[in-house]
Amino acid sequence: MQLKDKIFLVDEGNFGAVARELFRYQYEHNRVYRSYVQAIRCDADRISKIADIPFLPIRFFKTHTVTTTDFQPEVFFESSGTTATVNSRHWVKETGLYTQSFMQTFTRFYGPVEEFCVLGLLPSYLERGNSSLVFMVDHLIRESRHPQSGFYLNELETLAATLAGLESRGQKTLLIGVTYALLDFARLFPQKLKHTIIMETGGMKGRRRELIRAEVHDLLRDGFGVPEIHSEYGMTELLSQAYSKGEGIFQTPPWMRAVIREEDDPLSVSAKAGKGVLNIIDLANIHSCAFIATDDLGQVYENGSFEVLGRMDNADIRGCSLLAL
Repeated sequence: MQLKDKIFLVDEGNFGAVARELFRYQYEHNRVYRSYVQAIRCDADRISKIADIPFLPIRFFKTHTVTTTDFQPEVFFESSGTTATVNSRHWVKETGLYTQSFMQTFTRFYGPVEEFCVLGLLPSYLERGNSSLVFMVDHLIRESRHPQSGFYLNELETLAATLAGLESRGQKTLLIGVTYALLDFARLFPQKLKHTIIMETGGMKGRRRELIRAEVHDLLRDGFGVPEIHSEYGMTELLSQAYSKGEGIFQTPPWMRAVIREEDDPLSVSAKAGKGVLNIIDLANIHSCAFIATDDLGQVYENGSFEVLGRMDNADIRGCSLLAL
């Protein structure tokens, strides 16, 4: 079986073996990653466990073309940021791989998307191009096949009327939005929702002052009358997402895993539970780099779930994880 065919078949028993096989493949065929591994004087032949695998600092996606093998990409995704930051770019060889990853993950956590009306409130993402989040939500909207599924830019009054109609019919609905837009919507058009999942993707985009996650979720719960606020953890540099169904505790699909590194020793990685800086293994990143050292502070729990606790000092502002705990 080829490596690509193993990615979405991994489980707890063979994750480590597939991860090591992918490391070897990317070390051999990814010039940027191989140069980094050699620069930190890691002996690639002595990798025996996940904690031994070097994680590429996420900032390399800003300064280098991070690809495994040479190819003509179908698309590139670009990160959000401010005018003062350099955005990351993720060159994607096959959009079908990304689609398979997010569709299988969504179905695993929420069931068939055909059961939902999907509403996207992502104004800052829609206003720029090459957003992986917009690509994903657009696909979910189309796959839902619901006539009222769609994006809303600044039409909050129309969105409120659409939600009211869906609620009156008992239609299962997903409203996924950037945090500042959801907060504005909840303030201007509060309503009690019984059949709608509210999912925030993080990020104020400089439109409002930053709030801690608990404050944001309290405001959204009060505005929409829902018991929990769901969250999506994803980023330009990853082709997989983690989801939280409440309290900011994220679960990953089998081919994705969070591990912890020491803040004062970035090469010290632990596969055990604990607090530190989050490293992400995303096996779906077979054509870029599957081993990413993020700038997110977090906690990984014994069952593999994780929580985002904030950002490292001097880390660039990003759209996917601006909420601090």
